[in-house]
Amino acid sequence: MTSTPRPAMQSCHTDQTRGGAQRSLLLDLDGVLLDTRPVMQEAWLEVQQRHGIDVPFEQYEHHLGRPFNDIMRRLDVTDAEAVHQTYSNRSKAVAHLARPFEGMEEVLHALVARGWLLGVVTSKPLDRAVPLLEQLSCPFGSVRAAGGPGRSKPAPDPLLLALVDLCADPAQATFVGDMVVDHEAARRAGVAYVHAAWGYGSPSDPVPPTAHAPTDLLQHLGEAQLAAPFVEGSLL
Repeated sequence: MTSTPRPAMQSCHTDQTRGGAQRSLLLDLDGVLLDTRPVMQEAWLEVQQRHGIDVPFEQYEHHLGRPFNDIMRRLDVTDAEAVHQTYSNRSKAVAHLARPFEGMEEVLHALVARGWLLGVVTSKPLDRAVPLLEQLSCPFGSVRAAGGPGRSKPAPDPLLLALVDLCADPAQATFVGDMVVDHEAARRAGVAYVHAAWGYGSPSDPVPPTAHAPTDLLQHLGEAQLAAPFVEGSLL
């Protein structure tokens, strides 16, 4: 049974075993939590056919992480609002094509069991993000999506707002992304960054710490002792 991402609790908590500050992990959605490329390809194909746009999907994908209208401007696509509506409608219709990356659910559940706070920072609108996140059945304390307050990535606003939701200290936070704009947003927010090599983008220079699979995150986060095989039905 899945659960809708829930808003953060209003009270702040501390983890006395971690020096008085609870650690938090923020994650991008596309290319980090879930493989949504099949969804995006189907949606972009619909855009191409309905609006007569000959921009290949690879050019669209190159700008992932930025707001949709910003991508359209960079691709010189006019009538961005109509294109966005087509893309959004088709994305929702084929959302079932998305799949969590192997090992991601187990890693998230293990971190929750160890007291980590989890949040999602995505440039995808909330109405398209929530159905995808429900596949993970994970208690995210914050979901910051496009269309909310503040500027979008690469500005630091969505990361900092997510940390406010979690009552978390940026000094005790890590952001996992797969695009250059993710790295830039983390740098500007003063948050540690890990590049997800299984995602859709290449790391920027200087190359940040890189995880090659979701299970590698445990080592980067200092939780390598959780790398033993998971028991089905358990959070440990």
